[in-house]
Amino acid sequence: MKKVSLIILGLVCVTAVIAQTLASNESPVNPLRTAAFAWTQTTFDFGKIKVNAPVTHEFKFTNSGDAPLIITSVQASCGCTVAEYSKDPIPSGAQGFVKATYNAAKVGVFAKTVTINSNTEDGVVLLTIKGEVVN
Repeated sequence: MKKVSLIILGLVCVTAVIAQTLASNESPVNPLRTAAFAWTQTTFDFGKIKVNAPVTHEFKFTNSGDAPLIITSVQASCGCTVAEYSKDPIPSGAQGFVKATYNAAKVGVFAKTVTINSNTEDGVVLLTIKGEVVN
């Protein structure tokens, strides 16, 4: 009786191990799907702009990947720049935007960045706006 119980217990254990091994060897659903930015430009030069006159530029991109592109956060390099962006997931082949508005409060040359974090392979993209504020 003891031998029969041990054999049954052994078969149950072997069956469990085989089932788990087979489950872990199944390939996930298309693991190579990724989102990707295709920017029309990543730097914009406003040239000469007037002091105390905010300026805006909209950076456009296409999701050239085969998975929805999700922007998780957008951060401007200073308080003088405000960024807006596409908040909904961007399907493959669709377009999105990041809009940067610079408040030209001081005279002089400027170069500011906007950092985009996303689910793309690289994860982070830097956009740059620059120009010269004049009286």
